[in-house]
Amino acid sequence: MKPTLPDLERLARAAGTILRNGYNTEHTVRYKGTIDLVTETDHASESFLIGEIQSQFPDSHILAEESGETAGENEGTWFIDPLDGTVNYAHHIPVFCVSIAYAVKGILTLGAVYDPLRDEMFTAEHGKGAFLNGKKIQVSETTELQKSLLVTGFPYDTWETKLDNFKYFERLAKKTQGVRRLGSAALDGCYVAAGRFDGFWEFALRPWDIAAAGLIAEEAGARVTAVDGRAEYISAPQSILAATPGIYEKLLEQLKN
Repeated sequence: MKPTLPDLERLARAAGTILRNGYNTEHTVRYKGTIDLVTETDHASESFLIGEIQSQFPDSHILAEESGETAGENEGTWFIDPLDGTVNYAHHIPVFCVSIAYAVKGILTLGAVYDPLRDEMFTAEHGKGAFLNGKKIQVSETTELQKSLLVTGFPYDTWETKLDNFKYFERLAKKTQGVRRLGSAALDGCYVAAGRFDGFWEFALRPWDIAAAGLIAEEAGARVTAVDGRAEYISAPQSILAATPGIYEKLLEQLKN
């Protein structure tokens, strides 16, 4: 049995309730890396989601941020980020979400990203468009890089990696209306889908970071690829470039230089 988009919405809302209920409490923070955090709420949200999926959709293959890979025997794969924006969450900054995607034979078919504090549910089904709280959304019509507003993020090993995103941040900040850093890749992609940002790029991601948001952005009319222009942005090494068609090529050129 395969899930439907309402199934993903229901799961995302329920997990979002867990995040919302825990938001204003003191958090138990564990460090996976120097600045890579995990809280008790990450685990509670993920445990709930995996339990529900395994109960309702047995033999599912699951890729989740905290527990890694759960092997399944059917052709579907779930991509789960139970709390995207953990650093924000741990510091009581209200920018975070739940991200859930489903793929069949490697093709993303369903995606849901839920921001519980704003009660914003971004959804998409392959070939059927993208929606925010049930209303269709589309990317901006921006065609000039100078008039665009962009968003990006930085990896947890940002001071060690050879791929320095700060140089791209500086370059594009000087060629656009600005570059923001919100701290949630899933919301970054969804904000491109909704026309709030004109483009989003980020290096060194994981599949659960961008699976749902990538599909939602594509269904809203964005061009979505890896940062080097490869069509496959879920396979390693993960990176993403999602932009309104009017500036996609211009952004790609800047990121290739």
